[in-house]
Amino acid sequence: MDAFTQNASNTVIELEHMGTVFSRTENGKIAQRPFGGAGVPRTCYAADRTGRNLLHTLYEQLTDKKVTFYEEYFVTSLVKDGDKDEDEGRFTGCTALNIKDGTLHGFASKATLLATGGYGRLFARSTNAPINTGDGAALAYRAGVPLKDMEFVQFHPTTLYGSNILITEGARGEGGYLFNNKHERFMKDYAPNSMELAPRDIVARAIQQEIDAGRGFENEYVHLDLTHLGAAKIKERLPGIRQIAMDFAGVDPVESPIPVQPGQHYSMGGVASSMDCSTPAPGLFAAGECSCISVHGANRLGGNSLLETVVFGKIAGQSMSTFILNRNVTKPALEPIRRELEKVSGKIDSLLSRNNGERMADISEEMKKMMFEHFGIFREEETMQAGIEKLKNLKRRFSRVYINNKGRSFNQALIYTLELEGMLEIAESVALGSLARKESRGSHARTDYPTRDDENFLKHTMAYYRNQKTELEYSDVTLGSFPVKERVY
Repeated sequence: MDAFTQNASNTVIELEHMGTVFSRTENGKIAQRPFGGAGVPRTCYAADRTGRNLLHTLYEQLTDKKVTFYEEYFVTSLVKDGDKDEDEGRFTGCTALNIKDGTLHGFASKATLLATGGYGRLFARSTNAPINTGDGAALAYRAGVPLKDMEFVQFHPTTLYGSNILITEGARGEGGYLFNNKHERFMKDYAPNSMELAPRDIVARAIQQEIDAGRGFENEYVHLDLTHLGAAKIKERLPGIRQIAMDFAGVDPVESPIPVQPGQHYSMGGVASSMDCSTPAPGLFAAGECSCISVHGANRLGGNSLLETVVFGKIAGQSMSTFILNRNVTKPALEPIRRELEKVSGKIDSLLSRNNGERMADISEEMKKMMFEHFGIFREEETMQAGIEKLKNLKRRFSRVYINNKGRSFNQALIYTLELEGMLEIAESVALGSLARKESRGSHARTDYPTRDDENFLKHTMAYYRNQKTELEYSDVTLGSFPVKERVY
């Protein structure tokens, strides 16, 4: 956390110098707005399109520096140097499928960085893009790298009813109110001091409890009301949210409240990584949501995900350069990559040659529904045990999966099937970690163990993929200068 916060301001200024257009105060300084978990403005923003502005700026910078992009490629496996012992072997590249023509390719590298995002699409209701299927975590997991704290999954309180598109926390930061069907600002009963700007896990659980108690609209959602902010402020500060509400819900927030419900939003868990973004495997690094450096603990604060990507993305690049120079890393051997290409090619050929069995889409939809119902906002032992049995059955069914499209060019059914294989594997780490953690902490809320238990569970869950199944171990939490304490919201 020290490195995270100490690098934050300089990173924002560096991005501004690169060309990111941030919103400004009247005196020309970069503007900040309140987000959950703090009563003061703390988050720099660009209207309600901050992430997109950062993305375009960085892409432009990389294009200017002639960085080569291999677009429309799907990474199928990571490769270790086969000349060394398996546990000591350095990661020296990957194999990837060219989606355009279906050909397989090998990429040799002196260091490899995973920056593939989270695993939100494990769940039926998610704000995540369809591409967030946890591929990076699955790649590392299958290659023997542990995943850390996978049970900590954040559910955002305000996703648009019907589509689960994110309605940014900035809407509440600007002064939006949450109402139930009695037109009560119900957050007064859950977080009287912070109200709508309590941390996300508290607001999400409050909304779900209101819905479960029959105080939601159609037993599905509550209202996020911005109308009192006025048209001018909404159009200036929240233009994207207004457009989303009009396009996908037929609601103009200038005139009417927005229907919202909780949905999966962020993955605190991921590939076990250190502060320099290195993983336990030499030559493999991870940054962003696919990693777990643990700066977010059990519950990320709003705005900190974009900051994490830019702060630790830069640190990762510096660490990879240091790794290569200090260890005098030589050109990787190509033979391990050739062997891996043969292995992956055989696997894909086998999938495409199968003419009957289980439909990929059926397994995928059942998995997502099961994960949301059994490992969602509230968790309980009996429900989770039943979910784990369903997951085991889904994995058995996947062994018989087939796809109708036998072509090689732009075969999205093949890509979805390869993604699903990894999703089922990391879903098991989420499920078993959730069952084993018999307490409530941050985003992990158990109705049968409602209190936090520091004596037994102030520790990281480490999930290892061994013999085609998940095994859990634990490691100590480094608190540093930040003592563990409860905060009253």
